[in-house]
Amino acid sequence: MTPILLFWLLVAIAHDGRERRIRNSLVLVGMALALLALLPGLQPFGLSWSQALLGGAAGFAGLLCFYALGMMGAGDVKFAAALGLWVGWQALLPIWAIASVLAGLHSLLLLALQRWPYAPRLALALSGRTAGDGRLTRPIPFAAYLAVATLVHMAWRTHG
Repeated sequence: MTPILLFWLLVAIAHDGRERRIRNSLVLVGMALALLALLPGLQPFGLSWSQALLGGAAGFAGLLCFYALGMMGAGDVKFAAALGLWVGWQALLPIWAIASVLAGLHSLLLLALQRWPYAPRLALALSGRTAGDGRLTRPIPFAAYLAVATLVHMAWRTHG
């Protein structure tokens, strides 16, 4: 099931990075695959049903307050819940920490490029604005950073 998880994470990175949103269909597929992975011998992290369900609940609850404050989209929260089903609650804290650092670096780079516009196309890409219609989307693709952080966590766990 690890290749399926990797593919799902890569699709999330590409989609959220480009669209600045996570579709419900992507979240539901991730949740269904995570639950399917709980069949004996398929779960890449050796989680039990209770660990996976607790991870899903923790993923949802942990980011819900940020959504309520308008700091992130609902797709990011739902993606975190699906991710929690895959990795369990114990892996969420380091994944959130890595994703938050990446999102912070994204914000700092965006602010720097807005102040000193030496790379206008990069600033446009980082801002979440589309070149065609100028539509403003959420500038930080947090679900993409959660997916990248999960890949880092998986590599660290494998080689660390």
